[in-house]
Amino acid sequence: MALLNSIFTWFMKKRIHQIELFMKYPHDVQEEWFQSLISTAEATEWGKKYDYTSILTPEIFKERVPIQDYDDIKGYVDRMIKGEQNILWPSDIKWFAKSSGTTSDRSKFIPVSEEALEECHFQGGKDMLTIYCHNRPENRVFTGKSVVIGGSSQINNFSPDSYYGDLSSILIRNLPFWAEFKRTPNMEVTLNPNFEEKIEQIAQITIKENVTSLAGVPTWNIVMAKRILEITGKDNLLEVWPNLEFYGHGGVSFKPYREQFHKLIPSDKMYYLENYNASEGYFGLQDRSDSEDLLLMLDYGIYYEFLPVERMHDENPTTLRLDQVEIGKNYALIISTNAGLWRYKIGDTIKFTSLSPYRFQISGRTKQYINTFGEEVIVDNAEQALAEASKLTDARIKDYTAGPVYFREAEAGAHEWVIEFEQQPNDFNRFCEILDAKLREINSDYDAKRFKNMALQSPIVHNAPSDTFYKWMKSRGKLGGQNKVPRLSNNREYLDPLLKILQD
Repeated sequence: MALLNSIFTWFMKKRIHQIELFMKYPHDVQEEWFQSLISTAEATEWGKKYDYTSILTPEIFKERVPIQDYDDIKGYVDRMIKGEQNILWPSDIKWFAKSSGTTSDRSKFIPVSEEALEECHFQGGKDMLTIYCHNRPENRVFTGKSVVIGGSSQINNFSPDSYYGDLSSILIRNLPFWAEFKRTPNMEVTLNPNFEEKIEQIAQITIKENVTSLAGVPTWNIVMAKRILEITGKDNLLEVWPNLEFYGHGGVSFKPYREQFHKLIPSDKMYYLENYNASEGYFGLQDRSDSEDLLLMLDYGIYYEFLPVERMHDENPTTLRLDQVEIGKNYALIISTNAGLWRYKIGDTIKFTSLSPYRFQISGRTKQYINTFGEEVIVDNAEQALAEASKLTDARIKDYTAGPVYFREAEAGAHEWVIEFEQQPNDFNRFCEILDAKLREINSDYDAKRFKNMALQSPIVHNAPSDTFYKWMKSRGKLGGQNKVPRLSNNREYLDPLLKILQD
């Protein structure tokens, strides 16, 4: 195993030189990918519609091709699902990632080409290990196995030649042999659509394995970890897996989970690395151990544009190239990919923290915000305020969501929060006061609406019992996989069902 670990580590490290290349020449790399994507898709139905043969520059591309969302391409996707090819992308597309829809219950089916699998998603997974091996040369991660909690659904058939499932299901089904060899449990268990049964099976199987790494969404890894500790009677995961050294996580912000993982894995040597992998593509990796910023991955077959959030509702919004972005400003991410998404608005917002190389933080969702009263509260604001309130009251948050309380007669509105704590604050009222005060400090629009309670009163905060969010997600059929608790909503579609659970 030691020899195998050395071989894997050497292989992964070779990639570091290519990563350093796009960090040094980011604009050249993006220009090359732009030209490659356009020329590859010239003969597709989409390429002919917009005359890709005459698109020579990104400026012409932006003038000719409008920004798309899922509703704009749904008709094309529906035809591809039925087996038509060469529509958005020339190679055959047989896989479709079913989006859980964090802001809507409507399913979306994102095309996943062979190129997207190999050049983007799998390359991102390999690069995560590459960066880990580079940052920790003495690692022994390949001497054991990785526990991966797969999707909440099996692969399903649209037709004899097309399949769908959540992204993790598709990735696991198509893993290269070496990755499958190092993973546990087997595919049948990992893709079990019964989430609770799957967690039980994973726990029973993996406690007998030499597990050196974990991967997946923090929420469901915590559920698994707690079940493992119940079965074994151990106090923490290191007593079950003494060689555990690495966790690659993504899907949701890690901030609310950091303390919980430190309790589950009480070791300063445990290495955490965040990745930003969505159904539409793999976009970023945390490449430094002393910073939570993500490195924008520029050679995965994706051409990036950035739409300033204040221009999102313009009739013909103008996007920026990579060389035009600024530090600290919020941008909606617009992508063109090797799966046939063209100028596609994925719904996430980011802000850059560095321009050399390009590093960023995920600041929220274009549709996950509260702006009922002009306050423009985004997920990034909420995360900062909750972190401050938790720090000053010695609390740990497990899950939360928030939405508006509308004006009623002469009463001002408010924000209403449902928060489930892993560790209760030492003073709940003070927690609520700090949450409000920090939001006022970091968001001037929120502060203006809170002035003398004219538009917004103090937030209403519910201290939810343990497993409230688990029960709610289960009632929605949203356990496991890439399903995430929606953090903010501009209406009460999440709040009201949660409050009903609290009242029952």
